[in-house]
Amino acid sequence: MPMRPSFRRRKLARRLRRMREEAGMTIEDAAARLDKHRNSLYRIEAGETKVDVHLARTMMDVYDHYAPDLLDQVRDALTPGWWTTYGLRNMGYVDIETEAVAVRELTLLHVPGLLQTEDYARAVLESGQRWSKPELAAHVKVRMVRQRRLTAEDDPLHLTALVDETALRQRIGSSALMREQLEYLTMVAEVDTVDLRVLPQTIGAHAGQRGPFTLLYFPDPAEPPLLYVSYATGALHSEDPDQVNRAKVLFENLLGLALAPAESVALIERVHAEFE
Repeated sequence: MPMRPSFRRRKLARRLRRMREEAGMTIEDAAARLDKHRNSLYRIEAGETKVDVHLARTMMDVYDHYAPDLLDQVRDALTPGWWTTYGLRNMGYVDIETEAVAVRELTLLHVPGLLQTEDYARAVLESGQRWSKPELAAHVKVRMVRQRRLTAEDDPLHLTALVDETALRQRIGSSALMREQLEYLTMVAEVDTVDLRVLPQTIGAHAGQRGPFTLLYFPDPAEPPLLYVSYATGALHSEDPDQVNRAKVLFENLLGLALAPAESVALIERVHAEFE
């Protein structure tokens, strides 16, 4: 399966397409003016082909659209993701989350990655896939680095986490590991950027049990929210308005069923006491 273009590259591609359309040019006309084949320009506007600063300058001339920040955006799109410093390459979700300003996540069997302790994260990752020791260590480290944005002064990430009570009771590793994880949840629930809600088992069956999902929101109003759904052999990244809106409605309905923040913490503390 080909690697999905990075979020920054897709964002740049959409901007270049808008520039062409605002110039009133078809893709055929623009390709001829840019000395490109139509298919080549199509791949650029789909984010499949990288754009360098020289081509971007030419596009500004051809489209008669001077944008002083465009070249910086081109350079950003060419920069490897921060996780590559840990030896990791295709990190589709992390790529998206890095650019997001807010995340709304429903989890059923595990604590959300942004709220996991290091030992819990390691145990979850070990159970899901076979990694070499260096690969496992790198993935755990990346997960811990991601969490820093919850308390960052610059560019903080806001998380609304809907956690099914099953995830609190699902034993991952030892009882000591679970106690540590649950204690951490009670502490991180006090962070200003975290809204932690528990879906208690007392509500019975609910629509969210069909599967976990994540909604991501971005600071640029021109960037539509994105629905992310992970499954056994891959993941869905959808900007389709209908799918995103249906996920938004479902999340809001589940919020209405969830315990309030203080009640959620109280339930977590009760579950903590049950692990011996």
